Amino acid sequence: MKAVKVLGPGCKRCEATEDMVRKEAARQGIDVAIEKVSDYAAIAGYGILSTPGIVIDGKVVHAGGLPKAEDLAKWLEA
Repeated sequence: MKAVKVLGPGCKRCEATEDMVRKEAARQGIDVAIEKVSDYAAIAGYGILSTPGIVIDGKVVHAGGLPKAEDLAKWLEA
């Protein structure tokens, strides 16, 4: 199971990012545990200044704006 954190204050882009992660994981048949992180100090602790951010298995893979679908697919496969 992949541990995925979606970092952001809960804006529309953050919600869309979480939805994208869920759909891509389902498409690939990958089990994911998604955690929303909205605490600004926790987000800054990952070095992310622009949200939404994505952390997969402890590694920051994306920050700022919606991720590209093909990138998200690669990150979840790795």
